[in-house]
Amino acid sequence: MVQVVQRSIAGRTLSMETGRLAGQANAAVLVRYGDTIVLVTVCAADEAVGGMDFVPLTVDYEEKLYAAGKIPGSFIRREGRPTEDATLTARLVDRCLRPLLSKRFGRETQVVATVLSADKENNPDTCALIGASTALSISEIPFAGPVSAVRVGCVDGQLVVNPSMSVMEDSQLDIVVGSTRDAVVMVEAGGEQVSEETILEAIRLGHEANLEILGLQDEMASLCGQPKIEVTPYTPPADMVAGISAMLGEKVAHALRRPGKGARSVALDEIRSAVLAAWGEKYAEDEVEYVYNSQLKEHIRRHVLQTRQHIDGRPHDEIRPVSTEVGVLPCTHGSGLFTRGQTQVLTVTTLGSERQEQMLDGLGLAETKRFMHHYNFPGFSTGEVRRLRMPGRREIGHGALVERAITPVIPSEEEFPYTVRLVSEVLSSNGSSSMASVCGSTLSLMDAGVPIKAPVAGIAMGVISSDDGGHVILTDIEGMEDALGDMDFKVAGTSEGITALQLDIKMQGINTALLEEAMTQARAARLWLLDKMAETISTSRAELSPFAPRVLELKIDIDKIGALIGPGGRNIRAIIEETKTTIDVKSDGRVMIGSANEESTRRAVKMVEDLTREAKVGDIYTGKVTRILDFGAMVEILPGKEGLVHISELATHRVPSVQDEVELGDEVTVKVIEIDSLGRINLSRRAVFAGESDDRPPRQSRPQPSRPPRHGPPPRHRHDQGGPRRS
Repeated sequence: MVQVVQRSIAGRTLSMETGRLAGQANAAVLVRYGDTIVLVTVCAADEAVGGMDFVPLTVDYEEKLYAAGKIPGSFIRREGRPTEDATLTARLVDRCLRPLLSKRFGRETQVVATVLSADKENNPDTCALIGASTALSISEIPFAGPVSAVRVGCVDGQLVVNPSMSVMEDSQLDIVVGSTRDAVVMVEAGGEQVSEETILEAIRLGHEANLEILGLQDEMASLCGQPKIEVTPYTPPADMVAGISAMLGEKVAHALRRPGKGARSVALDEIRSAVLAAWGEKYAEDEVEYVYNSQLKEHIRRHVLQTRQHIDGRPHDEIRPVSTEVGVLPCTHGSGLFTRGQTQVLTVTTLGSERQEQMLDGLGLAETKRFMHHYNFPGFSTGEVRRLRMPGRREIGHGALVERAITPVIPSEEEFPYTVRLVSEVLSSNGSSSMASVCGSTLSLMDAGVPIKAPVAGIAMGVISSDDGGHVILTDIEGMEDALGDMDFKVAGTSEGITALQLDIKMQGINTALLEEAMTQARAARLWLLDKMAETISTSRAELSPFAPRVLELKIDIDKIGALIGPGGRNIRAIIEETKTTIDVKSDGRVMIGSANEESTRRAVKMVEDLTREAKVGDIYTGKVTRILDFGAMVEILPGKEGLVHISELATHRVPSVQDEVELGDEVTVKVIEIDSLGRINLSRRAVFAGESDDRPPRQSRPQPSRPPRHGPPPRHRHDQGGPRRS
C-alpha cells in the first residue's frame, strides 16, 4: 500500500513516499524536496555476522548522472567509482546512523541512497539521510532514531535553513546539522572565518528545523511501521566481570603511565593475554574479549574523569610538544613538516596552470576545482603491515575536511592565477592526523609563496562523560582517547574564526552547552598553535620557488579571442609549441601564460600581444616581406597582419623596381602611415629613414654591401640595413 506524507520545510515541500518502489527491500522510501528525488533502501541479512561490539553497517550513495541530464564523461560512458562528493555524503549518512543502531543486532545492514533527479537547487545529501532514517524507522531493524539533518547557511549576515544551492554560492557558512529529538549527533561545517557564536547559533537553528522533519518521520512510522526485531542485551557473568575488573586494577594505571603509544600498547597486550589465559577455558573467547574491552574502557574513562588528565598524564587542556619545519624538500614548490607528539605530517605544495584544474563529473553546480588537498595514510604511519591501495573513504573524508579548512584562505583566481594541489603524507599517527594536515598545509603554502589570506591551524577535541552528568573535555586527543571517548570534535580556523568543523559522537547525542565549552577550549588551542607555527614562518614568502611555473596574466579584447586561438586552434598551438608554455584563455579576455622558464613565458606574452594587437598610425614595426608586387611589397608587421609598402615609400630616392630594394623574406623596418576605411594598412619605409636622418648622418654615406647579380640565387635571409639601397 502506498503511503505519502509531506510538510513544508523552509518554504518548499518535503514529501516521503513508501510502497510504490523497491518492494523487496526491507524498507524503501522515496524522498522529494523541490524537484530533487532520492530513493533510499534498507536491507538486513538473515543471519548475524557481526561481533559483539560492532555495527556491520554499509552506506552507499549513488549519483546517477541522468538525474541532472548528463552523460558520464568517461570512455565507457558509465558511472565509475563514486565521486568525492558521493563518498562524503555516504560518510555523512553513516556518521548519523551508526550511533543509533544496536551493536547486538549483529546482522549486516546496507543502506543504498540513489539520486534519481537533481534540480541543482536542493542538495540531495540531506534528503539521503532523511530517507535512510525513515526507512530504518519503518523497517523491523532495531533503530534508536529517527534522526534528521538540515543545512544552514549565512547569507548577508542572516542564518538561513536549507538555502538553495545557488544561494549557497554566496554563503559565508555551510553547516549540516544532524540531530535526534533530544540532541545533536553530527555536525559538518565550513566557513569564511566564522565566529564560534555564529556556529553555535546555526547548530541551534538546525536542531529546531530538524524537529519538524522528525515529526514527519514519526507520522510515516505510525502509518506503516513494522514491529522491530527484539534484541536481547548481553549480560556477562558477574564472576567474570568482577574477576577481570580486579585483574585490571592497578595494572591499567601502570600501563598508561608508560611513555609513548607503543610502550602502552605492549603493556595492555600483556594484560589482555593474562585475562584470556585466566578466563578463556571457562568462557568463550569472544565473551572474554567483550568483558575485557568494556572493563578496560571503564577503567581508562574513570582514570581520566578522576585525574582530569590525558592518558599520558598531560593536563586536560594541554597540547603535546609541537615542532614545525618548512623547505624540507629542495625541488618541490613548497613543503611543511608538522609534528605534534607522535603524529607527524609532511605536506607538499605543487603549483600548476589553470588548465590543470580538476574536472568534476557530478551532480553539483561546480564543474572544475582549482584547489585540491589529498591525504595519504600508509600502514607504516601506525607501525602496521598494510597493502598500499587507492584512498579509502577515511582518506577521502580526511582530505576533504582539510581542503574545506584551507579553501577560505586561498587567494582568488584573479590574485593568484594558479591551480594549487596539496598532498599530506601522514608519516606517523597517534591522534588527529587530519588536523596536523591542516597545520602542515599552512606551512607548505607559505613556504611555496602562495599569498594566503591568513594561517590556519586545527585541533581535535574529545570528551569523557560519566553517567551522573560529569565530563572532562580533552584538548589534542590521542588515538586511544578517540577510540574510548564519547566525541571526536575537530575544529580548524584562523585567529579570526572557524573555517571547518566536524563532529562525530559515539553516544546518542550531545547538548549545545557541552559543544560551546569544547569550542571555547578549542579556540585557545588553535591560537596557541598559530603562534607556534609563526615562530617558523609567519607570512608567505615573497617569491615563488625557482621550480614553480611562472604565470603571467594579460587582458585582450574579447573580440580578439578568435584571432588568438586561430582556425582550429592553430595560432595558440603554434605559440605553445614554440615557447613550451601553457596558455589558458578565459571568456572575459583574460589570458594566463605559464612556464617554469620565465624567459619562455615572456616570449609567449609578446607573441600573444603581437597576435592580438591592433596596428596604429605612427607605430613602427620590423616585419618580413611576404609578397612582391609590381607597385610595392606586402610586409607582415604582426602575426597574420600585413600592410602595403608602396614603391614610392620604399626609399628616400626614386626606386625603378621593387626588387631593387627588397626581396621575398627580407626583414624591413616600416612605419604605419595610414589605415583606410576598409582596415587596409599602408606602410612606409621612407618615413623611417626620414626620421632617422634627423639625428643621424644619412644612411647613403655609409658603405653598403653590393647586391648579387639578378641571375644569381637570392639571399636566404637579410636584415634591413636601416637606409636606402644603392643600385
